[in-house]
Amino acid sequence: MHKGKSRLNEIGDAQRLQLLIDAIVDYAIFMIDVDGVIVSWNSGASRLKGYRASEIIGQHFSTFYTPEDRAAGLPEKALGVAREAGRFSSEGWRMRKDGGRFWALVVIDAVYDTNGDLLGFAKVTRDITERQQAHVELLHSERRYRRLIEAVIDYAIFQLDPAGNVATWNAGAERIKGYAPVEIIGKHFSQFYTPEDREADVPKHALAEAAAKGRFEAEGWRIRKDGTKFWASVVIDRIEDDSGNLVGFAKVTRDITERKESLERLKEVQDQLAASQKLEAVGQLSGGIAHDFNNLLMIVIGNLETAERHSRQLQGNANLHRALGHARRGAQRAAELTSRLLAFSRRQPLNPKPLNLNNFLNTLQDFLQRTLGERIEVQTVGSAGLWQAELDTSHLESAIVNLAINARDAMPEGGKLTVEAANVSADDGYCRVNPELTPGHYIALSVTDTGHGMTRDTLSHAFEPFFTTKEAGQGTGLGLSQVYGFVKQSGGHVKIYSEIGHGTAIKMYFPRYDGASVAIASEADEPLAEGDRRETILVVEDDENLRSYISDLLRDLNYRVISSPSAQSALTILLQDRPSIDLMLTDVVMPGINGRELGRRAAEIRPGLRILYMTGYSRNAVVHQGRLDDGVDLLEKPVSQAKLALRVRELLDRPAP
Repeated sequence: MHKGKSRLNEIGDAQRLQLLIDAIVDYAIFMIDVDGVIVSWNSGASRLKGYRASEIIGQHFSTFYTPEDRAAGLPEKALGVAREAGRFSSEGWRMRKDGGRFWALVVIDAVYDTNGDLLGFAKVTRDITERQQAHVELLHSERRYRRLIEAVIDYAIFQLDPAGNVATWNAGAERIKGYAPVEIIGKHFSQFYTPEDREADVPKHALAEAAAKGRFEAEGWRIRKDGTKFWASVVIDRIEDDSGNLVGFAKVTRDITERKESLERLKEVQDQLAASQKLEAVGQLSGGIAHDFNNLLMIVIGNLETAERHSRQLQGNANLHRALGHARRGAQRAAELTSRLLAFSRRQPLNPKPLNLNNFLNTLQDFLQRTLGERIEVQTVGSAGLWQAELDTSHLESAIVNLAINARDAMPEGGKLTVEAANVSADDGYCRVNPELTPGHYIALSVTDTGHGMTRDTLSHAFEPFFTTKEAGQGTGLGLSQVYGFVKQSGGHVKIYSEIGHGTAIKMYFPRYDGASVAIASEADEPLAEGDRRETILVVEDDENLRSYISDLLRDLNYRVISSPSAQSALTILLQDRPSIDLMLTDVVMPGINGRELGRRAAEIRPGLRILYMTGYSRNAVVHQGRLDDGVDLLEKPVSQAKLALRVRELLDRPAP
């Protein structure tokens, strides 16, 4: 080290400078005279350009330029700038000895003597091809990205400066928001927000969250240039420089109005389906309860009738006789209540017939007007060419009266009730709005009032049995549920439209009658003849109390009675060699073998056996559910003693099949 330092001290400054320049291999450093002729050459120039010093010194420096640049006079222009300004710098393609090209960073400095006279130029060249390629690739990438962003039309993609002003704008933003780039660039992005959101500083909070957390995501209403609203999915991302400083935001907005509406429609359909399933479950429960309750009521009413009869025969206490009458009437009211429950559960007996609703409405108006009073204006409206429906007239009238009374109660100060019938052709679009309907032809019967309307909560429970908004004692809560059950049992659909302060419209859809009516079996009365012997009746009933009551009643009517608690035991009795059985009186719904199967087997064992069925359900219900064949003899519980006696006598007097 000490010797090397001594030797550097021994050589002159010019030689030391040349050694320094020669030691630099990453830069081409050489001198050219005032005419551009090369006068010196370092090792970096040899490595970079491929020429040895002996090959290039004395040559003009324009040798390194491309033919295009030489033709354009760029070497002379470079020297001219360096001569006038003292320095020239640029980037461009340069040529190596082997003809290869490289991208060069070039600096040419003017060199002066102590008197200020120009001696020549110092030229420094660096190969920055890799950096240039990276720069070009970056430019290409940016162009591709820009073209991609500009080609996207389903998303509004644009940039904001740190203050929230729009800096870029793509075609999707123009399509979604309606602004051309010249109209919006430079404007604050808050103008896309609703006035309510601007007042709540939602845009400001969005940028603050994006700046702090790196991203902001939300959905909400946004405003287009024309003032219309759309539901938007919004994402705002923070943009940083290499140092991590905030330089702006990238904002992506998508119009998802259709998706929102679809989800809302789906939720509405799901809610309607859930409500329908709930009503179906409640209907099944209430129908089962009503069926069992009918069994109990039949026992209660029958025994009360017996007690009343004995009380009259024995000329008993008048108070007792009066009490028995009250009890019987109470039981009959309970039977009416179960009838309403059966109506809701779609198990009431119906007698549907083709009905001209125009004629029906004409006869209904006066009746409704008298029922509702003078404070309610009643109007019935038919339609020209109105289709027929197959309905039970009495139950339809009862349903409309129920709705009319509810409407009257909703108009304490008076108002208007309109009952209107119209044809409806339900296509797929109509059925999407009314999912319980299937495409087809319907008659829509609407009952509309001008009352105070229903709340959303009331609407959601309106058809549930025993739900009422009236004061205690003012209603049973079964009116609308009875309407619901009747419409459903008639193959239709019912829907309530209501708004607080604007009244209520209840629309019932009934299928168009196509001529194929459902026949309801009925028994013709036949003359009652006195028998000349004591007939035997087999009573099959799984309810012990009811079986005992029926057996006692029939014995009181001078019949010989054999009772059985099940179908299995009844079949055993039928198979035994007993005195002939003239009539089998059996329940339909029983554990194990049901009444239908028992009747079939009994007819095989004893051809000609008369069979009378009993059920707490309606004929339509047991036939529809496959529990009984249509056309059989059937009693619907609860049944009075007189009716039971009459039907038994009718069957016994009828010629054997």
